[in-house]
Amino acid sequence: MNSDQVYTASRNEALGQSEAFLDFQERLSRVAPVDRPVLLIGERGTGKELAANRLHFLSKRWQGPFVTLNCATLSPSLIEAELFGYERGAFTGAEKRQTGRFEAADGGTLFLDEIGSIPMEAQEKILRVVEYGAFERVGSSLPVEVDVRIVGATNADLTSMAEREDFKRDLLDRLSFEVLFLPPLRYRGEDIMLLANHFATRMSYELGRVGIPVFTPHAVQRLEAYGWKGNIRELKNIVERAVYRAENTVIDEIIFDPFVSPYGSLLHPQEPGYESESNRALVAVSSKDSLEVMVRDFEISLLGKALADCRYNQRRAASRLGLTYDQLRGKLKKFGAAVINENEQE
Repeated sequence: MNSDQVYTASRNEALGQSEAFLDFQERLSRVAPVDRPVLLIGERGTGKELAANRLHFLSKRWQGPFVTLNCATLSPSLIEAELFGYERGAFTGAEKRQTGRFEAADGGTLFLDEIGSIPMEAQEKILRVVEYGAFERVGSSLPVEVDVRIVGATNADLTSMAEREDFKRDLLDRLSFEVLFLPPLRYRGEDIMLLANHFATRMSYELGRVGIPVFTPHAVQRLEAYGWKGNIRELKNIVERAVYRAENTVIDEIIFDPFVSPYGSLLHPQEPGYESESNRALVAVSSKDSLEVMVRDFEISLLGKALADCRYNQRRAASRLGLTYDQLRGKLKKFGAAVINENEQE
């Protein structure tokens, strides 16, 4: 696939042009027509449901239903009934027969998000569906036959869970015909501003504003230097907030953490437990240290943290600290191994 390609279609589809993104899309497209289970592994906010949706519509089942279930939102006692349905009188409150997600997905795809949250009892029944294409509703002994492709998604380590016997090994083997890892946003540098502009334009339209939003170089620098632990979902939220707060189409202010109070700590300085940033810096050094030593140690600590947060990308670390690349290089040369030792201690 050409690295200059951009894959995007509708409001609900993925968007990107980075090598990591395009490589993932190519692998997804390759397995989509193969009628076997697929596991999608990725951090929160990387777009696992969008990937599953694309997988379905590129498959031979595209005209069939695409049914989703977030397994983490249901208690263990309810998930079986939700997946397989139940007969009237199967339990208190079951006043009529209810079909489950497997029956609803017959002829199509069933997307099980947070599949690692499924209890062992339900895993046994899912394995039976995968192997024999049949199951029994809760409260019934009559088999129900279905033709369903399962796509599972998680951010958990299913292999480790299987070793601890928290996830059924036989089921993991059957579901992992192909395992696709979604790239985190921090590995998709070229896509950050592509996505940011996309979300900004959509938000501006939603607010009924005239003109296309434009990010200042300062805003672009901050967005590209950020770590994005929440990935695309976090980026979308931050960009939409920036557009909403901007007085015109020029976006300069980027608020990464809306919970930072403009009045400082919510605790009063005299209350137990209050400790300001400067107090923490003072506590970290001995009272015998001179001001020069205290400042040096604090500077080393900040340099080490910035480098670690930016995965040792020196240009991004310099941007985060408000330094030029040459200034950062000068400080690293000045402090040398002390910066590395600081990170090792943490």
